Amino acid sequence: MASSPSPFTLSFSSSISSTSLLPCRRSFILPIPRGRATSFTVQSKIREIFMPALSSTMTEGKIVSWIKSEGETLSKGESVVVVESDKADMDVETFYDGILAAIVVPDGETAPVGAPIALLAETEEEVAEAKAKAAKSSQSQSSAPPPQPANPAPAISQPSPPPPPPPSAAASDGPKKTVATPQAKKLAKQHKVDLASLAGTGPFGRITPADVETAAGIAPSKSSPAPAAPAPASSAPPKAAAAGAVKPKGVTMTAILAKAAAMALVQHPVVNASCKDGKNFAYNSNINIAVAVAINGGLITPVLQDADKLDLYLLSQKWKELVNKARGKQLQPNEYNSGTFTLSNLGMFGVDRFDAILPPGQGAIMAVGASKPTVEADATGFFKVKNKMLVNVTADHRIIYGADLAAFLQTFSKIIENPDSLTL
Repeated sequence: MASSPSPFTLSFSSSISSTSLLPCRRSFILPIPRGRATSFTVQSKIREIFMPALSSTMTEGKIVSWIKSEGETLSKGESVVVVESDKADMDVETFYDGILAAIVVPDGETAPVGAPIALLAETEEEVAEAKAKAAKSSQSQSSAPPPQPANPAPAISQPSPPPPPPPSAAASDGPKKTVATPQAKKLAKQHKVDLASLAGTGPFGRITPADVETAAGIAPSKSSPAPAAPAPASSAPPKAAAAGAVKPKGVTMTAILAKAAAMALVQHPVVNASCKDGKNFAYNSNINIAVAVAINGGLITPVLQDADKLDLYLLSQKWKELVNKARGKQLQPNEYNSGTFTLSNLGMFGVDRFDAILPPGQGAIMAVGASKPTVEADATGFFKVKNKMLVNVTADHRIIYGADLAAFLQTFSKIIENPDSLTL
């Protein structure tokens, strides 16, 4: 008998084999995605971008906005779409190079976890084939007749129940209930914003993170009028203009890992130490997380400076800007050579484990592998299927001892197990 998986649970490995783990290697568990839908039958060179499971309780996701458009060429690890889950908005990255051939689920619509939301073609010749498959699937779904009631006549003769009272009347009889997303509540607490004073712009008046950021003065106001002529009386154009003025929301996994590492380094400053010339060692006062990025012609490590002091959303926005500048070869020297700790994530490429090479002058580098489903038994004898991700650290042993790394990884794992602390 199986019980439901608990997200972000850490486990220690005590067995030693011929390919034994390093003493400082730790692993953490991510929730396993739901079963993938089989709406499309695709060939090997036409791949699906499917709705991911961003949390253990997520059953469906809403497309907030597509970052890329049909016909654009994508690179591995590049953000493609922003998805709203039951907990937060997050960027979904592509695992393959290719062309975004067809968008199956447009902006504003929802899809179950595992359902295809877009098709990715490998060459220009396969774009038309991918579009045909998407159109064929859409036609097959729309051609199905809607279910008819078994006995419509009695339903017509029966009087219809009285309509429910309007929301405004119900709200006037008692205190107003504030509805906000979890991320919005956390931001409101962080920036000391009264949620009761806000008017939500989300579905059914729900308060979104953008509403809180606008009230806190860290995002452009959606309701600020443009300097052009007055808008028409219709309410549709102002909404469209406001939506176009906002940048796409979302937090990448890279930003989450960088933020968690920075918070752990605050408690273990020895892991943030460096050795520039092989003789003199220094404890850095700033925590600058360098993240390896593959570009044409090699590798570069854009640096998230003072990562421990930045809000998670702002950190993610900063990371997107750095990646764009890196691919455009516009990084300044201090934006790629000022790192005090390096993060290398090859999990997006399907690599489950690897040892990262320590950059010259730094004390440690973290290697993050891909998550894979693993069957485990708990203390009560119940079996669980969880996704396990291996994380290990390579360090300069002249500065950092194994016990220091073990303590750092233990703190890092606790932060990942309790992701709420990332937004405080």
